[in-house]
Amino acid sequence: SVILDVRAACQDATVTQELLKEGFHRDLLVKVELGVGEDAGGCAVAARTHLPPGIYVDPYELASLQQQNLTKAVLIPDVIDVEAPEYLATDLLVLLYMEPDPWCSRCFRAALPVHGRYHRPAEESEEALVILKSPEVLVCCCDNHLSAECWKPAEVEASCSGKNIGTCQWYSVMHKPAYEESILQVPVGLRQHSSLVCVVTLLATVLCSSLILAAVCKYGDFS
Repeated sequence: SVILDVRAACQDATVTQELLKEGFHRDLLVKVELGVGEDAGGCAVAARTHLPPGIYVDPYELASLQQQNLTKAVLIPDVIDVEAPEYLATDLLVLLYMEPDPWCSRCFRAALPVHGRYHRPAEESEEALVILKSPEVLVCCCDNHLSAECWKPAEVEASCSGKNIGTCQWYSVMHKPAYEESILQVPVGLRQHSSLVCVVTLLATVLCSSLILAAVCKYGDFS
């Protein structure tokens, strides 16, 4: 009965994850609502999510946004090949720091720009599906006032503030996602169009090269 009482006292957090906009360039919006009775005052709340190879965060864009205090996140690894196609890329771990919702004491939210990678051409469908799992909810408190029964230590090497001032202990909580996963639809080419694409590309290359050569011959100074 003690175990049942503890479980009843531990309220799951609720996580909502949305992909805004269309096409390759999207915004990932994450909302977290902690369980009833959980006090996160003075704590840092973050969402830890795994991005599959079909989607990535541009580290240069992220650095610019962080300088403007528009978002705060840690990328693992922090070196990302933004030009690599999906089939040559690897997974990416993102720790997204969340801001408190002024209208809800237990609610937090954050947004992060993400980008779809190019996929191999498909046989039939003109879209590839990228599955994005629901993130894990993490909390870091300086005074360690979290309930030991409801929260468990998480292996996260990052500071509570998101700045390089040393690491601290993060804790993970069980949560119930509004949706288990989000689906990103990325446009892809069709294999039967490959011959047409090659011909058009060759003709465009020849035409542009001819125009450049003609301009050089007409206006170039060969003396």
